[in-house]
Amino acid sequence: MKFGIQHPNYSFDGEAPAIIDSLKNIVDKAEYLGYDSFWVMDHFHQIPNVGKPQEPMLEGWATISVLAGMTSKIKLGTMVTGNTYRHPSVLAKMGATLDVLSKGRLFMGIGAAWNDQEASAYGIPFPPTKERLQRLDEAVQVILRMWTEDNASFDGKFYQLRDAYCNPKPVQKPHPPIMIGGGGEKRTLKTVAKYGDASNLFGSPATVKRKLDILRGHCEKVGRDYDSIVKSKLGRIVMGDRETIEKNFKQMGVPAERMKEFLTYGTPEQMHQQLEEFREIGIEYLIFSFDPRNELEDLTRFANDVMSSF
Repeated sequence: MKFGIQHPNYSFDGEAPAIIDSLKNIVDKAEYLGYDSFWVMDHFHQIPNVGKPQEPMLEGWATISVLAGMTSKIKLGTMVTGNTYRHPSVLAKMGATLDVLSKGRLFMGIGAAWNDQEASAYGIPFPPTKERLQRLDEAVQVILRMWTEDNASFDGKFYQLRDAYCNPKPVQKPHPPIMIGGGGEKRTLKTVAKYGDASNLFGSPATVKRKLDILRGHCEKVGRDYDSIVKSKLGRIVMGDRETIEKNFKQMGVPAERMKEFLTYGTPEQMHQQLEEFREIGIEYLIFSFDPRNELEDLTRFANDVMSSF
């Protein structure tokens, strides 16, 4: 089992000039404690359930590029890049550049994009769901060609390339791992089965197990080795007394059953039991965010009291 950290909230990192110092402290601590990866979001506005849209939000690729120069071992990625925000050939070039400059530490996260309000605010076209998913399927193919072929050409419905060079190639061979985010059962998980190196899912053990069963079925249909795909789960850690945590969330209108869909919480022993449930159904990579008010303290305690036992 491997563990990563997502940092979705910049509202507690200080005023603008201080943000990089806060991020460096967090990523340095994460690297020291043995977390495998550090992730930021690819959004331009803060998203619902994390904060208000006007709260601080750094551009994700610029952020991980700076962090690459401040670290030496930890992998870096966006959880996950919204495909519609950048042409995939340009994204492939960005990814190759970061992998080269970080000496092989890019963990490429990509998804179809979902935030229509954000896209509208920035004047970015936001096609219907079906088209966004079709574009994602083509985009991953474009990226793979750019990373592995001497000069890439592609003739798709949405993207066309003609002898596109992407040099230097990424350090990681055959290419940096591509994590596809989303649990869409008919299209997204099929794209994972065809092209993905990792699948990132949300939900309780029951929800995730259902998604993994569907992924396995897609793999069988396209002739892909299911075990070759890294199965990851994104969630949030809340440390403390389990009953108190449930009481606090109930007061916010979130019942205990709903909490299981996005939280791992309680004492270290209780969290260990919850993570074992995910391991038993096949999850092998866990990515968590922590309370931004106590992030350093909580990620340290989690590493020492929970992660170490895995």
